[in-house]
Amino acid sequence: MSRLINVTIDRPIGYKNEQGTVYPINYGHVKNIIAGDGEEQDAYVISNTVNGPIESFEGVLIAIVKRHDDNETKWIISAPGETYTTEELSDKVHFIEQYFDTSIYLVD
Repeated sequence: MSRLINVTIDRPIGYKNEQGTVYPINYGHVKNIIAGDGEEQDAYVISNTVNGPIESFEGVLIAIVKRHDDNETKWIISAPGETYTTEELSDKVHFIEQYFDTSIYLVD
């Protein structure tokens, strides 16, 4: 059984960043896990159980977004039992990942 991970959402659905990009999914970080950039691990929340902005989410790691031209990776967290293809995940994170050279790796 996969370990549950709690994501603190700091960019909920509808959040608009400095460049004007509006977030279509919830995005946040995993406390106490330090990523390659020296900050807490960033995470996208992709789940059919979420229909709007949230403050936190507890789920499982289903994929890792590897940025080949950056020093950080992003985790994709979903509800236990949900499955997605790499193509589906790529479509959901494209709004930000389009600016990077990325690969998505599914986690068993």
